[in-house]
Amino acid sequence: MAEPVPASEFTRNFGRYRMQAQREAVPVSSHGAITGYFVSAHEYEAFRRYKASRRSFATADLPDEEVEAIASSRMDDRHAHLDALLDEE
Repeated sequence: MAEPVPASEFTRNFGRYRMQAQREAVPVSSHGAITGYFVSAHEYEAFRRYKASRRSFATADLPDEEVEAIASSRMDDRHAHLDALLDEE
């Protein structure tokens, strides 16, 4: 990752950091603390797609059918060696 750039330097040389952001995220700092990152539009859109695709929920909210499906699921036999690791405990 790139070294943090002071906000005043970032402002004075925006064009330089705009080009750098096409290759990597540019951390911007203020008073020695990173306050944000300047990234390319492509990277930002990828982040937005990732964030929109993440779903989280409480397991208590699962429908009974899904709870049963999870409870009755079994790993493929080719992973049986992993069961032995659990049995060691």
